[in-house]
Amino acid sequence: RDFLPRGSGIVTRRPLILQLIFSKTEYAEFLHCKSKKFTDFDEVRQEIEAETDRVTGTNKGISPVPINLRVYSPHVLNLTLIDLPGITKVPVGDQPQDIEYQIKDMILQFISRESSLILAVTPANMDLANSDALKMAKEVDPQGLRTIGVITKLDLMDEGTDARDVLENKLLPLRRGYIGVVNRSQKDIDGKKDIRAALAAERKFFLSHPAYRHMADRMGTPHLQKVLNQQLTNHIRETLPSLRSKLQSQLLSLEKEVEEYKNFRPDDPTRKTKALLQMVQQFGVDFEKRIEGSGDQVDTLELSGGARINRIFHERFPFELVKMEFDEKDLRREISYAIKNIHGVRQVSETGLFTPDLAFEAIVKKQVVKLKEPCLKCVDLVIQELINTVRQCTSKLGSYPRLREETERIVTTHIREREGKTKDQILLLIDIELSYINTNHEDFIGFANAQQRNTQTNKKRAIPNQVIRRGWLTINNISIMKGGSKEYWFVLTAESLSWYKDEEEKEKKYMLPLDNLKIRDVEKGFMSNKHVFAIFNTEQRNVYKDLRQIELACDSQEDVDSWKASFLRAGVYPEKDQTENEDGAQENTFSMDPQLERQVETIRNLVDSYVGIINKSIRDLMPKTIMHLMINNTKDFIHSELLAYLYSSADQSSLMEESADQAQRRDDMLRMYHALKEALNIIGDISTSTVSTPVPPPVDDTWLQTSSGHSPPPQRRPPSAVLPPGRPPAVRGPTPGPPLIPIPAGGPSSFAAPPIPSRPGPQNFFAANNDPFSAPPQIPSRPARIPPSIP
Repeated sequence: RDFLPRGSGIVTRRPLILQLIFSKTEYAEFLHCKSKKFTDFDEVRQEIEAETDRVTGTNKGISPVPINLRVYSPHVLNLTLIDLPGITKVPVGDQPQDIEYQIKDMILQFISRESSLILAVTPANMDLANSDALKMAKEVDPQGLRTIGVITKLDLMDEGTDARDVLENKLLPLRRGYIGVVNRSQKDIDGKKDIRAALAAERKFFLSHPAYRHMADRMGTPHLQKVLNQQLTNHIRETLPSLRSKLQSQLLSLEKEVEEYKNFRPDDPTRKTKALLQMVQQFGVDFEKRIEGSGDQVDTLELSGGARINRIFHERFPFELVKMEFDEKDLRREISYAIKNIHGVRQVSETGLFTPDLAFEAIVKKQVVKLKEPCLKCVDLVIQELINTVRQCTSKLGSYPRLREETERIVTTHIREREGKTKDQILLLIDIELSYINTNHEDFIGFANAQQRNTQTNKKRAIPNQVIRRGWLTINNISIMKGGSKEYWFVLTAESLSWYKDEEEKEKKYMLPLDNLKIRDVEKGFMSNKHVFAIFNTEQRNVYKDLRQIELACDSQEDVDSWKASFLRAGVYPEKDQTENEDGAQENTFSMDPQLERQVETIRNLVDSYVGIINKSIRDLMPKTIMHLMINNTKDFIHSELLAYLYSSADQSSLMEESADQAQRRDDMLRMYHALKEALNIIGDISTSTVSTPVPPPVDDTWLQTSSGHSPPPQRRPPSAVLPPGRPPAVRGPTPGPPLIPIPAGGPSSFAAPPIPSRPGPQNFFAANNDPFSAPPQIPSRPARIPPSIP
């Protein structure tokens, strides 16, 4: 049948994937119109031309989008061919200026695949050394394992010339050799010359031509068809193991995603109800796992859910409390004013040594009220994490957009309702603390101790050798002359900050004691995406080498806050909130008489002790309150009430409507899953013990490296042919799996010498032998040196 378009100029402008399938009936079908069967092959040609023009236009444009055609016929062998555009140099019509490179890229996409055989077609009236097809094949197949040469237009060669040396694989040897064909001319095609007549004419040409008659059985289109079928079969068999492992890995990667679709039954009337129940149940389980930290899907890239909330409770909230700590100068000034205002018109000295309780209570209450802001901020941070966790958990409901939207809305609304109640409860805790100042608390220092106590001794350090935090930080302010900013592995303990080359902690760069250190904020650089804070010494000493302060950079503000909280646990306080020494405070305030000074110092110590007790109590009660009123309550709501809210909020049918994208994704995934399973079943049915012909041994291909551009002389022999006698030459490339048919050069493939270029005669290197255990055929003019054997 004649159905491929042909003519002058570039005709094939899109790749054509042609599947030839042996069948009792004869017809063709296209993938883009599967419902139609073509029995008239003139219509097939017209459809190829129309489909090409539909994508590329009518003025010689090209496209890499392939056309898929299947031809069923009793006159074909099973083959899959890809017809690619010819390599063109000069753009015509609508073709872009880089048409040559576009076509080469398109061809490379197909011939680069290890699973494909390359049919390198070259006209006989062209110098083979200039063949673009052979050059590109060599680029992607340097060993020549996948390349088959085809020589066309043998009947158009100048009189007195022939392609005998090429076809005998002497001139430019290919591992799989060359096959010559004589196609119909354009005049024959225009005159509707029958293909059977063309094949008969081709056969007659080879039998009658003096240069080709001795190899006529190995020439022509029918022989090419058989060779391609045999070699493609062999090639498929050799690539099956790697293909099987690739398919199995793809199937494995799809298993989890397909799990939820396996039992999908669109005609099941209860499907939507079941799906709704399963989705809500799964959402509740996922939410609880993310909060509690259990489960099989643990995030290994960043903190999430309960871990982030835990960090808010035990790092961020204490840090916010310290940020709210009082300024020493202002506090002393407030105490002195309170004492004077309470005494009224009387002098302070007139009251003797008695400390005014009212002044103590007024100052304590003012400090306790300040706790409301960090407490409420803590609730806001937890709420944000809860909402983020809800969104992460609803991502699994993506197949049902309306259900996901409603679930997020209902649960988020409930969290917001609990927010108000939680904040009210926390403010109530603060008000309870304000309602009664318990000076009989067992941890309160009392009046006698307050007179002698130094405020600095109240700052307790953690266990000296305790490691508080490890992690990467960048020292940002090292000059370029001294190496520039660099990332180090930092280890913070209760007494020192050390940094190392890497996390193995073998090469220590420096250790900085924490005494007299404080933290200050540093503005983010204009061109930098890093967030920075600095550590400096309160006694104006250099912290590291000649640096007054070291600037430490993190990737996010959240990391900065977290590191600050860790430094806080080690006793390193932010600059503004750090308690200043007594002398410094008194230098910056107004002068007080000795009696007032003693009373201010006493009340200052009492306030410090009592506020410490309150802070300790609040740090303990805050997480408990939030857990009880908000987090545990939300978990209970999801498990017990969410489903009822969903039923009442919308119609079940509309709630469980799939998105078009999701339905398409499910169909594609199921189709891919079943196709992979079917492919593996088909591969499993193939018997790898089927008799096959081995790949011919390597041949000399040094002609491709010559710089002269001319063909090497015909008498050049392959290097492997001049090895010492009695020593079998090694064969490069993979050895096909057993059992194999020995090739006529003598012995199995692992001991086979390359074909001898100088010896003419019929050599069918691809003929299959039905008996795998028979001895290889011998060449009468030259006995085999190696005893025949079975691999």
